[in-house]
Amino acid sequence: MRSVMKIGELAKRAGTSTRMLRYYEAQGLLRSERGANGYRYFQDSDIERARTIASLIRSGLPTRLIQVLLSAQDRPDDWTDACDHQFAALLRAELSALDDKIACLSRSRTAVNAYLERAAG
Repeated sequence: MRSVMKIGELAKRAGTSTRMLRYYEAQGLLRSERGANGYRYFQDSDIERARTIASLIRSGLPTRLIQVLLSAQDRPDDWTDACDHQFAALLRAELSALDDKIACLSRSRTAVNAYLERAAG
């Protein structure tokens, strides 16, 4: 028997808000089943999916790319149809942007650490 939960429980277990879960669903990143009462019901597997989506969004990945990545995860044997040359170029550009952000964060971390060392010394 599969465990089902309402949106509030999923939000709590995934560490996100119900508002964000509704947004994920509106973007086609997360799916729910609707009860006769109109409530959304989610599966246990949606906990990790919601965490993954939140993490990818926090890293700056646009939802249009997240959708294709999740599609690839859902269909590992058939994902090349979703990854054409244009999409691969978008992913390369996104990867470059992420590398730039990581480099910037590393420089910021080094500067903050140096300041703390001077302040403590």
